[in-house]
Amino acid sequence: MDYPFDCITDFIFVRQENPASFCEVILIPGGSHPQLIQRAIEIYKMGMAEYILVSGGENRKIPDYPSEAEYLKAIAIKEGVPPEAVLCEKWAKNTYENAVYSYEMMREKNLDDQRVILVCKEYHSRRALFTYQKVFPAYTKIFVQPVTDRNGLSRNNWFTKEEYIKTVMGEVEKMGKYFSEDILSMYMRKT
Repeated sequence: MDYPFDCITDFIFVRQENPASFCEVILIPGGSHPQLIQRAIEIYKMGMAEYILVSGGENRKIPDYPSEAEYLKAIAIKEGVPPEAVLCEKWAKNTYENAVYSYEMMREKNLDDQRVILVCKEYHSRRALFTYQKVFPAYTKIFVQPVTDRNGLSRNNWFTKEEYIKTVMGEVEKMGKYFSEDILSMYMRKT
């Protein structure tokens, strides 16, 4: 069924794009939702990447861990991913810092930045993609793997509950606030 707000759905929720071949790194821009690392583990176990780079600083929702990154890494190791395959960036406080610090870590470790996989919450996928595109080189191809988190908010139901609508419309607002000044410079970078 078509709705007048389908344009918001299409804008905010990036459709999954599977890489046709190997990418060295799977990126996760933080979070306390285990669904993120579970999807990254699936991709890793399919042989699509050599590393999972988890990012994220302190989060009160996970008090038993000093950072989101360490929480996500612990799950990956428990699920059989070798510890050396999980890179841990544990200082980022927001999506922009997730992207910046992750890219810095990739450069320090001389990891290939031509193609990366980005695992993020479904409703956060457009802002996460745009942020990583802003930080990473223009030539980097980013394959988005959106995940429905434990709250259940997805592209198919975001308009069915007030709390979901508020979250998604918050993403629309953040896109305007965060990126209106960057659009021209990103255009100039590509030309």
